[in-house]
Amino acid sequence: MSTQTATFAAGCFWGVEAAFRQIPGVIDVVSGYTGGHGDNPTYRQVCGHGTGHAEAVEVTFDPDRVGYERLLDVFWQIHDPTQLNRQGPDVGDQYRSAIFTHGDGQARAAAASREREQTKHARPIVTQILPAPRFWPAEEYHQRYFEKNGGAACHVIPGVR
Repeated sequence: MSTQTATFAAGCFWGVEAAFRQIPGVIDVVSGYTGGHGDNPTYRQVCGHGTGHAEAVEVTFDPDRVGYERLLDVFWQIHDPTQLNRQGPDVGDQYRSAIFTHGDGQARAAAASREREQTKHARPIVTQILPAPRFWPAEEYHQRYFEKNGGAACHVIPGVR
C-alpha cells in the first residue's frame, strides 16, 4: 500500500483530528504545529503567538481508498473558512484556516477547491494555500484528545457514520 500526506489547519486541532479520523481510507492523523518559525514549538509557545505556527493536522491516507479531493471536501465542511484567525470561540493566528500542500498536484487541487467553495459563501474565504513546511507533532496529551478524555468532537462531517 502506498500512502500520501495532507496537512490542514482549521481551528483547534483536537476537533480537526477527530473529524479526519472518521474518513475511510485515512490511515493516521497527527495533531501538531506548522507554518511558523523556530524548531520544536510547544503548545504554550504557539498559543503565546510567538512562533507563528498554526494548530494543524497531518493526515496520512491511502489514495486508492480516499482521494485528496475528498479530504478537501471534509476540510471545507468542518470549519468556517471566512473567519480570519479564529474558529468559533477560539481566537488567534494559531487557529487560522490553511491548506499546506505537498506538491504541485495538491496545490492545484486546493486552489480549485477554494474557488468552488467561494461560490457558497457571501464573505471572502481567507484560507491560505501554502507549500507544506516542516510539521512538528504536538505533545502526546494532544493526540487523540477526545478518545483519551471523552467528550464529543466539535467538528461534524455530514454523511460520515
